[in-house]
Amino acid sequence: MDFQDVVARRKMVRNYRTDPVDPAVVDRALRNAVRAPNAGFSQGWGFLVLDQPTDVRRYWEATADDIDQPDEWLTGMMRAPVIVLPCSSKAAYLDRYARPDKGWGDRDEARWPMPFWHMDAAMATLLILQTVVDEGLGALYFGIPPHSDRAVRDAFGIPDHYDPIGAVTIGHPADGGAQGSPSRRRRTPMEELVHRGRW
Repeated sequence: MDFQDVVARRKMVRNYRTDPVDPAVVDRALRNAVRAPNAGFSQGWGFLVLDQPTDVRRYWEATADDIDQPDEWLTGMMRAPVIVLPCSSKAAYLDRYARPDKGWGDRDEARWPMPFWHMDAAMATLLILQTVVDEGLGALYFGIPPHSDRAVRDAFGIPDHYDPIGAVTIGHPADGGAQGSPSRRRRTPMEELVHRGRW
């Protein structure tokens, strides 16, 4: 698929069929993800892949209020056969920039005006979303409820020096289902968003 087509077709899918996803597609998405830019080539990310029905169900048990009586959103989402949890490691970045070739010599977090560990993991996540579209499938990136963070970590053994930045469902899109904000809001025109030379 042409790159512009991938960009134009990418949307968040909230309703899936139960058909399995070819593991090669997930592997390709992850190979692309680890090619994302990352400060100092810190590579401070990790990706937890849940592609077995028992693991997928365990994710929803850890995060959803009532998986036995799900609402429209959860019904559509629970059918996705794959969930990927991208995680970022602040420690990896602080360690990397304390090395002699970076010249800081300490792990002072104040040197970071923005949390590049999260930003780089987010760029990797976008590559997963784009790869899925290129494969003709659908995906949704969404947040993990803050009150569910510990339950997710415990359910899957995520180390404390990694932080899940969200979750990505992957699957074959189904018709219908819950609609996202783009169905209710207009796309802001480029002229209102792009500023040249001065805001």
